[in-house]
Amino acid sequence: MSKILIIEDENAIAELEKDYLELSDFIVEIENDGERGLKKALENDYDLFILDLMLPGVDGFEICRQIRENKNTPVIMVSAKKDDIDKIRGLGLGADDYITKPFSPSELVARVKAHLARYERLIASSPGHSNELIEIRGLKIDKTARRVYVDGEEKVLTTKEFDLLSFLAENPNHVFTKEELFREIWDMNSIGDIATVTVHIKKIREKIEFDTSNPQYIETIWGVGYRFKI
Repeated sequence: MSKILIIEDENAIAELEKDYLELSDFIVEIENDGERGLKKALENDYDLFILDLMLPGVDGFEICRQIRENKNTPVIMVSAKKDDIDKIRGLGLGADDYITKPFSPSELVARVKAHLARYERLIASSPGHSNELIEIRGLKIDKTARRVYVDGEEKVLTTKEFDLLSFLAENPNHVFTKEELFREIWDMNSIGDIATVTVHIKKIREKIEFDTSNPQYIETIWGVGYRFKI
């Protein structure tokens, strides 16, 4: 069974999340303090983190940053903050999803299942096969090792950044809408915020493009979406 850590200082909310997740056969632990939650997240193995932003000790942004520096485990942020800047900051730090309070516990469970299913598929690679490589104009994407290089220099991408870049590179010159990319990479149709696609494209460009104002790999098609140029 998948093991989930909830870092949430409002105990009533944490217990409600825990109850719904346990009904879906997840193993759930709760930590109410940011500092202790960060220590537990870094020192133990979990399959997914549910992370509140406003925490005593260490806030959710810093916890997310440190988790992402050490692990590719899915992170779902939850917050009463509705401002886009907080969503953009959280997703930019590597969170896989952002849910605004109040939310339906069944929606949370649906998102947890979607992120876990995708992550499990990604790590279930076959060691006996040769590495699957995509190489285009100095950019090398090693799909088996899940590593990216630009002119021989490795660039560290989060799980979703890697998935998005790989998908676009595997479908060059095809224009995808944000909605199509959201459904493909996040495995969700009607839940979630497609603004996360824009945030992830921006972060990918910062890592692989020489000039983000004139990208040579991922091109914006205004009013439509994005395509990978070849």
